[in-house]
Order: sequence, then C-alpha cells, then structure tokens
Amino acid sequence: MVTGRGTDKGYLSRYELRQIVQEGLKSLAVDGMRVLVIIPDTTRTMPMPLMFDLLNEALLCRVKSLDYLVALGTHPPLSDMQLSGLVGKQVVNGMVGDIKVLNHDWGRAETFAEVGTIAASEISQLTGRLLSQDVPVRLNKLIYDYDQLIICGPVFPHEVVGFSGGNKYLFPGIAGAEIINFTHWLGAMVTSLQVIGRINTPVRVVINRAAEFVTIPTACFSLVVDHHGVAGLYFGKAIEAWLSAALLSEKRHIIYKSKPFKRILSVMPKMYEDLWTAAKGMYKLEPVAADGGEVIIYAPHIHEVSFTHGYLLDEIGYHCRDYFLGQWDRYKGYPGAVLAHSTHLSGSGSYDPRTGNETRRIRVTLASGISSERCRKINLGYLNPASINLDEWKDREEQGILMVPNAGEVLYRLTDRFEKMTRASERK
Repeated sequence: MVTGRGTDKGYLSRYELRQIVQEGLKSLAVDGMRVLVIIPDTTRTMPMPLMFDLLNEALLCRVKSLDYLVALGTHPPLSDMQLSGLVGKQVVNGMVGDIKVLNHDWGRAETFAEVGTIAASEISQLTGRLLSQDVPVRLNKLIYDYDQLIICGPVFPHEVVGFSGGNKYLFPGIAGAEIINFTHWLGAMVTSLQVIGRINTPVRVVINRAAEFVTIPTACFSLVVDHHGVAGLYFGKAIEAWLSAALLSEKRHIIYKSKPFKRILSVMPKMYEDLWTAAKGMYKLEPVAADGGEVIIYAPHIHEVSFTHGYLLDEIGYHCRDYFLGQWDRYKGYPGAVLAHSTHLSGSGSYDPRTGNETRRIRVTLASGISSERCRKINLGYLNPASINLDEWKDREEQGILMVPNAGEVLYRLTDRFEKMTRASERK
C-alpha cells in the first residue's frame, strides 16, 4: 500500500511532507532496530536537508541506530563539505552527531557481497532476447549491518531505465560493476530515444528482478521535485512508491513541442561537474532535435569528460550504438556503462562496416572548459563558451532555435514523433 500525495500543479507544504513522512514510518516495525537510508548524491535536485530533518525527527526516538548511505553508482565520493551541503548539517569525518553519512565505496572489491545471479535464460526472457548472459548481482555488504533499508530519492525521466528512482538506488546506486555495466548496455541496445520517459522498460524489469535478491526489509520514499519545490511524495514498497511518483513525473517533467529545432542550447547547472553527468542535457533534448540539427551543451564550468571514466572515453570516443555493434570484437572488452554513455550522448545513427563510415542523426557540440583538441579526439564538436551570449538565444523558437536553462532533468518530447515511436515499438 502506498501512502502520500502529489499535485499536477503547485507544491506540497512542509507540513504536508511531514505528515506523509510520519504516517509512512509509523507503518514500519523499526523500534530498537538499525536503519539505513539510501540517498542520492549532489547530481539530482532533491530537498535532502528537509528530508534529513524529517526522517531524523520521526526515527531517532525509535531506532537503535540511523545512518545514511549515498548511492554514488560510480560517481566520485563526496567530501565532508559536500556531504554537509547534501544533508544540510555539518558532517565531520562522515558523522552528524551519532549519525553516519557514508559514501558508497564502489572502488574496492571488498565493499561488495554477491546476493545472487540472474541466469542467462531468464535474462533472455526479461530482455525480449536482446541479451542472454548470466548476470551476477552484487551489493554493498554494508546493508547487512542493518535491519531495515529505506530508499529516499527523486524520480525523473531517465535515459537508461525510463524513470529514475525506486530500486535504481540499489542498482546501480550501491551495486557492483557487473549489473551496472549490463543494465546500462541493455539500455543502450534499446536506445535512449526508446527508453527515456517510459515507465515500462527492459532495464526497469531487470533492476526490479535483481532487487528480489535483497532479503532485508526495504521501504521507499519517492519524490517528484523541481527547483521550486516538492510536487509529490509517496511511501511504500519500492516498486509501488516509485510507480506513483513516475506517473506524476510524466505530468511534471515532460514538455511537449509541436516541431523540432535545428539548434538547441542546453544550459547546464553547476550541480553537473563533468560531462558524464552533464550529458543529461543531451539526453533530455535529443527527442526535439531536428534531423541534421545540433545540441550544444553549454557548461563553461566543466573541464573534465568524466572524473571516473575519462581515460576510457578518450580511447573509444563518442559514437552511436551501431558503430560499436559493427565492430563488437574490438569494443566488447570495454565496460558496458562506458559504451552506453558514449552512445547516449552521441544519439542515434548508423554505421557501414564496409566503408567504416558512421552517420549520426544530429551533431553534439560542447561549449565548456574542455579544450577543442580533446573534443576532436573524442568525436564531439567544440564551441568557445565565451562566444555565447545567452540573451541572443532567448525567444527564438519560431526560428527553430531553443534555449533550455537548468537543463538535465526535464524531458522535451515531440508529440508526433513520440506517437510514431510508440507505435513502432509496439510493432517490434
């Protein structure tokens, strides 16, 4: 059963949010128990300081211990200063008083415990025969120090899984490399255009199946938020709370346009610190880019491709899915998540193995602190960010030019194209 509420317009008050949190947590038998809350990092819009206060208020008087684990996936760990900004309280040596605020330490093999394996035969069934391989399921073994898990995070349209949130905070949030790479490459096989903003996707099915290996009781707070407030908060089992939030996110986080744009300026907020995360400015705008058009990622503050995977992206560059599939023996040894990111940022396209020619539907250009030389090396366009006057990009939609401030979380979609894609997908 899901508790909570959401609104198509406007926002919930702090009083309403407090009521939902308290009502939801009353249903959990956590008195005297050890509770771990799994939360997002700083690359998502999220009123984490508010939720930190509300959760602490409701739980500290009941539980034996209450700690927080940041679901980094493979993002860089947060410093005490960054953790302090995340939760709204001073974090010293990973502690707020007696509360631990922990980074998911994904870089060490000893962090993980194997909780199960999804057999190749089942993977084939779950993915509609797109892929068939055994997928080991590993999770941060820290969870076994606790009696209750609570996922707490926002839901947005997402390029790999359809909508973020829910069990995605386990996979990839605190998961091992095998299932991270598998699910990301699965999403790339389907393509971002077919996945993003869709509730039912093969990747979500696999993630939910993997979550069945988790034997620790798990509850979930799923939020629908933007830069102005909280539009929805739902509590219950992870699948159910997530679904309620995803249905509201469809209404709050998708903007429809009647025609495509030849040039799109995607203005990235500073919460995205490398291209790996700022690439969301491409994912969310690709559906409204005209054939042969251009998406410009405007992020003067970004100077790195990926703090974690940059050296690999320097090797493979950015290419469409078919470029890798057409040369699979050459690229199959690279992590699936890296290949997937490359294809998602590049967008759809084709590759002719006879000529070695790659044709991409749109151009992707960086207007960032990443040099023109490196852009050429990784197969992306370059534009000097100093040459861009944001005022000159405003109010030019009739000319086929779109500027999107605070890009990365709201999905833009063409109504006609989406309807055609949906019909085509249903025929497959």
